[in-house]
Amino acid sequence: MMAGYLLARAGVRVVVLEKHADFLRDFRGDTVHPSTLQAMHDLGLLERFLKRPHTEISQVVGQVGDETIRLADLTHLPTAAKFVALMPQWDFLDFLAEEGRGFPEFEVRMSTEAVDFIRTDAVVTGVRAQSAAGSVEIAADLVIAADGRDSKLRDRAGLAVKDIGAPIDVLWMRLPRHPDDENAVLGRIGPGYVLVLIDRGDYYQSAFVLKKGGYAAIRAEGLDAFKARLTRADPKLIGRVDALESWDDVKLLTVTVDRLERWSRPGLILIGDAAHAMSPVGGVGINVAIQDAICAANILAAPLRSGRPPEATLARVQQRRLGPVRAMQALQVFMHRFVLTNALNSTKPFRAPWPARLFNVFPVLRRIPARVIGMGFRMERVRTPDVHTR
Repeated sequence: MMAGYLLARAGVRVVVLEKHADFLRDFRGDTVHPSTLQAMHDLGLLERFLKRPHTEISQVVGQVGDETIRLADLTHLPTAAKFVALMPQWDFLDFLAEEGRGFPEFEVRMSTEAVDFIRTDAVVTGVRAQSAAGSVEIAADLVIAADGRDSKLRDRAGLAVKDIGAPIDVLWMRLPRHPDDENAVLGRIGPGYVLVLIDRGDYYQSAFVLKKGGYAAIRAEGLDAFKARLTRADPKLIGRVDALESWDDVKLLTVTVDRLERWSRPGLILIGDAAHAMSPVGGVGINVAIQDAICAANILAAPLRSGRPPEATLARVQQRRLGPVRAMQALQVFMHRFVLTNALNSTKPFRAPWPARLFNVFPVLRRIPARVIGMGFRMERVRTPDVHTR
């Protein structure tokens, strides 16, 4: 959606395909970080965007064992918005779709899923899609595949995937939030548990981390035993866990960390999770994907106005984005192995490692994780023109 908006704004005719009839998918990435908010500012959209219902967080606080660790302070970032906006992804997508429809070059087709490519010789020249009305073919100078970690188009293209591996999975659920609860992303780490509570106004989008493949064993223990796990991790959840009436209220996210060795073919480029699946650690996935979209639009808008970009031009997107993606995935893998897995395997009282305790002693250190979480390892700025203002 972001890539389509930016390209249409630059005068490139775009068709965005969404396989569902609406954007109301729950438990998607809802943390809109300062890097993404900066892009909205660059586009002149930030003020209107922030009128949508959202919560703002500028301090990240974690509970490690019995210690409260203030992990990140975003108020010092050199960005237009010095906070994370917690906004349901469907609101974000609705907003971009509405803004994009103001451009004559922009079209969104709902209930339309791209299922295969149209090829001429070895070049991708469009997509075959399945819509509510039947099959459809769309010719294109370039196909941008952004269909997620289970990308069908990636499989159709036969692109090799490097599986970096993740030793965890995550259970997502909604738990009630009280008005007087602290306004921060609350992570709790202790012996045998890792729990995250993301403020969504009147409820928490809650993540309970478990060992890879451990869901079947937890479910076999029964729902009451799982509720007891949650309240051991955070006693304030006593009573709130009653909102979980059945296992239908608990969603399993199988965590994957991987990336393509090659992101493009003639007439095709992949971005976001389709090119590099991220762990939920840090909530960076949607924001890294948007940085891909900005980079792709910056590089490809001008060539697309003249026709099909050569493969060497497509490769420039991967060349620019691969370093930041590798660095972020390496950081996530480090957190998996040396923080989350250690906590899940521990049976003894758990203390924060001494580097983490330094954040409480030296507040200036909180700017380091704030910059990594808030801006990533390379923050892309919008360079495409708005041809409609001429």
